[in-house]
Amino acid sequence: MVRVSFLHPDLGIGGAERLVVDAALALKKKGHEVNFITSHHDPNHCFTETRDGTIPVIVVGEWLPRNIFGKFFALCAYVKMVYAASYMFFLGDRPDVVFCDLVSVCIPVLHLYIPHVIYYCHHPDQLLSSPGSTWKSFYRAPLNYLEEITTGQADKIFVNSKYTAAVFKDTFKRLNVDPEVLYPSINTEYFDKTRLVSLERALDKKLPEDSIIFLSINRYERKKNLNLAIEALAELKSLVTDEDYKRVHLIMAGGYDKRVEENVDHYVELTGLADELQVTEKITFLRSPSDINKVSILNHCDALIYTPPNEHFGIVPLEAMYAKKLVIANNSGGPTESIIDGVTGFLVDLSGKAFAEKMAIVVKDKTIGLKFGTAGKERFIKTFSFTAFSNQLDQSIQNFSERKKSN
Repeated sequence: MVRVSFLHPDLGIGGAERLVVDAALALKKKGHEVNFITSHHDPNHCFTETRDGTIPVIVVGEWLPRNIFGKFFALCAYVKMVYAASYMFFLGDRPDVVFCDLVSVCIPVLHLYIPHVIYYCHHPDQLLSSPGSTWKSFYRAPLNYLEEITTGQADKIFVNSKYTAAVFKDTFKRLNVDPEVLYPSINTEYFDKTRLVSLERALDKKLPEDSIIFLSINRYERKKNLNLAIEALAELKSLVTDEDYKRVHLIMAGGYDKRVEENVDHYVELTGLADELQVTEKITFLRSPSDINKVSILNHCDALIYTPPNEHFGIVPLEAMYAKKLVIANNSGGPTESIIDGVTGFLVDLSGKAFAEKMAIVVKDKTIGLKFGTAGKERFIKTFSFTAFSNQLDQSIQNFSERKKSN
């Protein structure tokens, strides 16, 4: 048994959070002792396993600011993670291994008293920062340098896809490191055990029984390109009969944190776009649906629309594939590794028309959803199973343990 602590900045709801929670669950099932150390954890905005005691959570440094006058988010995140890492020095039973992600600057601090550190790179942080003024470039320069140098100090580096591995190598040119691809998976046991609620209860509204339901799941962030799903819905009207179009409904579900200004603003933007394109009555917006409701709407929908361009990997398509749902996604980034075009879903150009054309196929031929969904489930089991994910992660932990014994 190895003691493993997961160090994560904000343990809310998102793809990165889902991955680290699943990683903790995987190691716990392998007999290891796991917990989370984070700077923020809201019981009303988190995954069930971190709320119900399945995985202990320690909150450290929540009093530290998330920003300074609406600026310096990255710097504040770095400070909060270094503070959380320093906290481990005072633990009675220090972990044998720390698994951290998103912010690497804490790694040198951890190495002062933690034997082994794993770093999971979802995507280089410096590439997530939007371009700005010359002043911002000066501000980011030392942070970017620190990210690269400290990332290279991890004992093991995972990335979530071959696409991210290539971006990693191209971004961190100083590092002579070949990161290992650890494809995310999902906690299929939870999916299997979850007792589905009716669609009416999940949406708090009733839809006609013959509805054709498209689902979009993503955080309310502009980089997720959610407006594309709404534009595609509007474009679809000219591609199918009026009778079929009446049956179509779009569910927009995603993580929403009222503390995050972009979440609040973008939600308003999307509802405004729906009104402008005259499709408001055909859309249901869900903000931070519960885990049970999320699994339920996945199982009740006919197809998933996944709109982010150059997504680092994308956990939602895996969830849809496991639920036997056809996936329509942009032909870039991680989805090109998870989805087989024309077999488990469709990979399309980044335009409302391109998405609408594939949506029309689903509307006109419901059997294609069943066919592609079955193929998707088979691909998930073969390539992205929770067992494969757990075994690969556990092997790295065991290698650390054996190395410690040999020393």
